[in-house]
Amino acid sequence: MTSTVPAPMTRTADGSALQAVLLDMDGTLVDTEGFWWDVEVEVFARLGHTLDDSWRHVVVGGPMTRSAGFLIEATGADITLPELTVLLNEGFEERIGRALPLMPGATRLLAELSAHRIPTALVSASHRRIIDRVLTSLGPRHFALTVAGDEVPRTKPHPDPYLFAAAGLGADPARCAVVEDTATGVAAAEAAGCQVVAVPSVAPIPPAPGRTVVGSLEEVDLTFLRGLISFR
Repeated sequence: MTSTVPAPMTRTADGSALQAVLLDMDGTLVDTEGFWWDVEVEVFARLGHTLDDSWRHVVVGGPMTRSAGFLIEATGADITLPELTVLLNEGFEERIGRALPLMPGATRLLAELSAHRIPTALVSASHRRIIDRVLTSLGPRHFALTVAGDEVPRTKPHPDPYLFAAAGLGADPARCAVVEDTATGVAAAEAAGCQVVAVPSVAPIPPAPGRTVVGSLEEVDLTFLRGLISFR
């Protein structure tokens, strides 16, 4: 599956100021941030290395190249980045094949956005092969566009994935609401000029101008998201 780019649109069906909703995947819609760390621990254990739990906050939410590269350097493991990437993706696919828990509120939010025909994109630093597996549980019908980390020149924390998603939906980034769970994802969305809702999963995220922090996705609904965007 490749990214789906629909015909441009400039407003939601009801003409509100909110033009699109852009959603992160791991830790935001699916409870998988812990899965990535568990797989990293298991893979490095097989390589003869023990990961320091404090490193979890360094690698969370980042692109595979950054997190895997950091762990190779930190441990001195005798493995190349491409080799490690394959092992991590294989381990994660095996893990989500056993169970893929959704975050509280995710099913309800996706259904609400679909029912109101809100242009919605899934924007993840995970690779396409992982996104396609997860989409079978989330429901591909909920997304007009999906963006994978290995499909853009620069992934999060760079703004490219969110700029690509906004352009694909024909939306102004300033009139897009982004939901993210990590500082890396928040940085990417803010650099793209979007309004951000942070739902921290592993590490805390402080409030900031243009950023709203909530404790759970259950606090986020369409009315809440519309309230983030003012007419310009």
